[in-house]
Amino acid sequence: MLRTRTSSVVVALLLSAAFSIRPAHARQPDVGATTAPIHGPPTGALVIAGGGNLAGTGIMERFVALAGGPDAKIVIVPTAGGNRRPDGTLIPYNAERVLAPWKALGLTSVHMLHTHDPQRADAPDFAALLDGARGVWFNGGRQWNLVDSYAGTRTLQGFHDVLARGGVIGGSSAGATIQGTYLVRGAVAGSQVMMAPEPEHQDAFNFLRRSAIDQHVDARNRWNDLIPVMDRFPDYLGLGISESTALVVARDTFEVIGKAEVAIHDRSSTRAADAPPYVRVAPGARYDMRARRVVDGPAPARTP
Repeated sequence: MLRTRTSSVVVALLLSAAFSIRPAHARQPDVGATTAPIHGPPTGALVIAGGGNLAGTGIMERFVALAGGPDAKIVIVPTAGGNRRPDGTLIPYNAERVLAPWKALGLTSVHMLHTHDPQRADAPDFAALLDGARGVWFNGGRQWNLVDSYAGTRTLQGFHDVLARGGVIGGSSAGATIQGTYLVRGAVAGSQVMMAPEPEHQDAFNFLRRSAIDQHVDARNRWNDLIPVMDRFPDYLGLGISESTALVVARDTFEVIGKAEVAIHDRSSTRAADAPPYVRVAPGARYDMRARRVVDGPAPARTP
């Protein structure tokens, strides 16, 4: 439904206010801002949400604000929801249904991007939908569907180009895991398999480098599930994100926003023999991924 010019302006002001009133520490320069980041993107931002209900968390609103507000060009990717049914028929996506939650926020230039076919995703006219986009959001589902559609294509390069021009990449659940380097739970056999046996489903899109990202860790008791991934990639940062919770990444620093905790698996830190292999960080904390430490907000805690 079309919105009046007045309501669009009001929503824009509300989103701007939501962005500007976040804690003062979130506006401080990143630690090591004068050096090239080793984890986060050199330009732009990431919003990495752990799934669940995002209403009332401010996560979607923060994403929109980072993209430039409700009039910015934003692209929504529902592909993780599945490419084909069990009988092999294609899964259709209704653009109005996919875009409805975003239009409810007052967005005026929001578009759906989806294909099951990597050859189509590699076509210049398909990838052109990302031209000028300031934000891309990946919906939840199974992350290997995103790999099957976009890995190695012009469209994947277009996602990275959004960051290069200072835009924002966001996503929830599967849309969080796809942002890392190693594709956690990428196996076609099921989401209970942490490390896919098939090589083509082991690499994520690497927006957050040297990382492995898990989601739903509180609701599904996944706090320890990243351990085998960290055994294989001990120099990576493992991030287990609770539902209704997100990381907002700028360069090598992230801020935790939303309602619950994030588990940080870091094999470079020492710990007692009987301590869990991660720390839990609460909303309001800022974490320096290069230094591997909390730089502001609530101190991390280890849980027996």
